[in-house]
Amino acid sequence: MILVTGATGNVGGEVVQALIRAKEPVRALVRTPADLPVQQATGDLDQPGSLTAATLDGVRGVFLLPGYRDMPGLLARLRQAGVERVVLLSSLAAVSSDTRNAVSQYMIRSETAVRESGLAWTVLRPGAFMSNALRWLPQLRMGDVVADAFGDVPSASVDPYDIAAVAVRALLDPGHEEHSYPLSGPERLLPAQRLAVLADVLSRDLRFHALSDEEARADMAGRVPEEYITAFFSFYSDRTLDESQIHPTVEKVTGTPPRTFRQWALTHRAAFAQDAASA
Repeated sequence: MILVTGATGNVGGEVVQALIRAKEPVRALVRTPADLPVQQATGDLDQPGSLTAATLDGVRGVFLLPGYRDMPGLLARLRQAGVERVVLLSSLAAVSSDTRNAVSQYMIRSETAVRESGLAWTVLRPGAFMSNALRWLPQLRMGDVVADAFGDVPSASVDPYDIAAVAVRALLDPGHEEHSYPLSGPERLLPAQRLAVLADVLSRDLRFHALSDEEARADMAGRVPEEYITAFFSFYSDRTLDESQIHPTVEKVTGTPPRTFRQWALTHRAAFAQDAASA
């Protein structure tokens, strides 16, 4: 049995689907019951004591998100219940040169806790997600111009489908223990180039407007915690994080090349079309 945390999110949801396709028993850990085609258990990972014996019964592997308040206590609870291996979703931010960065700090703390847990572990370090393009949906409801920050920063963004494919192999197959895997897609694209691909897929005339740093800070203020705004500017303005490198990990681990942004956009075209229809 594999327990999947974050099962309603972009990556966790893909992990659930990949395990279903592999015909592996899977249990989704959720805060509240959700519309998922698998067993569900409720619990709060910020409170390890909320993980009941029933939640962890038969669980041998866990797909784990980072950043919980008591990661050592959570991992000790998993080990006590008989869990044998953990695959942690971390980030390339864990190897950023600015370790004072708030995002890097919690990724590093999570990775350290996993390595010291006594469990077999694998760490996944993806760069930007292709699914980040979904944050453009509110602007696309209003018109054909998308304004976003860091327009001059390329990234080899990765499809959550491919992150999940690597996670499942690490959960089910031997030989991935004590490995930290950097993950990327197959191509470096600027935000405007990703929007151009999306425009072609949606048959819309979309245009990209790069926000200045001042405009970007104003846009984030009030909806993003200040420490994360500082972290993002450290990553993308000061260039302490490079998400433009293309890594061969997805194909090495799964035997299948990573998906392109066009493939992601085609797969998720209905989400944009439905959103436009509802608007």
